[in-house]
Amino acid sequence: MSDKDRIIPHTMATQHPDNVNVPEWSKSEVIDGNVEVYEALHAYQTLGCQEVMWDSEGKDADTRVVRKLLSKYWEYFASHTIGENVFLTYRLPNPKIEGVEKKYVVETLQNIPVAYDVASSVYKREIAPLFEVILPFTTDGKELIMLRNYYTRAIVADEEEVLYESLRVSDWIGTFKPKKIKVIPLVEDFNSVLNIDKIVTPYLNAVKPGYLRVFIARSDPALNYGLLCAVLLTKMALSKLKTVELETGVKMHPILGVGSKPFRGHLSPGNLEGFLEEYKGLSTVTVQSAARYDYPIDKVREFVRVLNERLPNGEAEVIGAEEEAVLMGVLGKCRAEYERHIELLAPFINSIAPYVPPRRARKLHVGLFGYSRNVGGVSLPRAITFAAALYSAGLPPEFVGLKALRKLSDEELSVLKRYYVNLRSDLDLVGGYVSHKNVDMLAEMAKKTAEKAKMSEAQLNSALSLVLEDFEAVEETLGIRLGPKSCMERKHENFTNNFLLSCLECDDTEARKALVESAKIRKCLG
Repeated sequence: MSDKDRIIPHTMATQHPDNVNVPEWSKSEVIDGNVEVYEALHAYQTLGCQEVMWDSEGKDADTRVVRKLLSKYWEYFASHTIGENVFLTYRLPNPKIEGVEKKYVVETLQNIPVAYDVASSVYKREIAPLFEVILPFTTDGKELIMLRNYYTRAIVADEEEVLYESLRVSDWIGTFKPKKIKVIPLVEDFNSVLNIDKIVTPYLNAVKPGYLRVFIARSDPALNYGLLCAVLLTKMALSKLKTVELETGVKMHPILGVGSKPFRGHLSPGNLEGFLEEYKGLSTVTVQSAARYDYPIDKVREFVRVLNERLPNGEAEVIGAEEEAVLMGVLGKCRAEYERHIELLAPFINSIAPYVPPRRARKLHVGLFGYSRNVGGVSLPRAITFAAALYSAGLPPEFVGLKALRKLSDEELSVLKRYYVNLRSDLDLVGGYVSHKNVDMLAEMAKKTAEKAKMSEAQLNSALSLVLEDFEAVEETLGIRLGPKSCMERKHENFTNNFLLSCLECDDTEARKALVESAKIRKCLG
């Protein structure tokens, strides 16, 4: 199929573990294995998602997923061809990040021709159900070229190898198709997002594709640099991709990886219009687990239908040089303040993060079989667990480091508000989850809290002082009153208070119950 004939999917169901509710079809709280195969069908058939990300980064993935989908659920896939009407896209591990598991890249890529044979046999015509892969932590265009070339030269080219006398691999086990794959860069760190144009241009020059899908992360930038930086980095990346499109004539199709609450992107059935207004120029968005399982199913179906209908949602705005310079100043101030606050808060966050219930069979984020999230020189949990821990304590992650608002000039604050359209409404929404009572309680019980977090009382008190300064800066700068305003927000505060008390009393069972109950009110873990 030529590039001009391909459908660009608009909604990508992912396996992010941010849901608090367990779907009724899962027998376990932890979704994995064959259940994830059914989950893919559910995303397509029941919810209307056009694409499923099959994730082998940070977790084990079933490489026989195409065969299982077609053999178990042929009634659906007979009229919904994988690779033409609905799509399955692998997210690979990045070899430069992974330790002993880097060769999963080889295993995953080798399965692409296997899936081709299976699908072509079933559909009785040539079908490439898998033809795109996502490379996380992309920092250089050469990584994209290397991955594409590895598939072509090390997997497809094997068919020409002579095994015995004149017999080739293709004579023995057949040819390898598709002959080429498309690579989707997933750009996540500060400098790479800012230089996204310099990452994709070498790939465009070398490959000359008809279009390019580019995946912009939203969760990890929020974890690493704070809410304001994450939003502004996204806007700058969309601007640069639009400029590349205008200069090269190659159509850019941005994908944005977003969660339900403002910290990780604010895409949920409750904020559809606000999201579409905030991020212009998107072709595809992730519909993560909380958006699928923590809302009534009829609302989710309608939510997905509208996204499929309204994406792409206009054109990204190209940011001029003068405003980009101002935004760089905002980014510098906000990042520095966020990192300073996180460095102090990290031990407390890490002490409560283990109470967040797992929803996927993921690998550890540190040690031999994974990689850590490092911010300001300290290790933190993954973004969902990080956010869940802070929401559960009544200290929403959106506010961390927002003392920086006081350091912005009038021009910087004005440009920030211009490019973060929903700044005030986003913070007003999560402001209902702020609990001053919890801050006071932690200060009053500083000795016990510090002991549990394995930090000094002085560090804890400094961290809590900064938390209060963050709250005050938002209230003064944006005119928002923080704290619970509705009955449900007051219930949320009660659960977060019970959570912290149970943690300090080492009552793990009650702590986990309280955490889950608060998350049900938020409609996500983190």
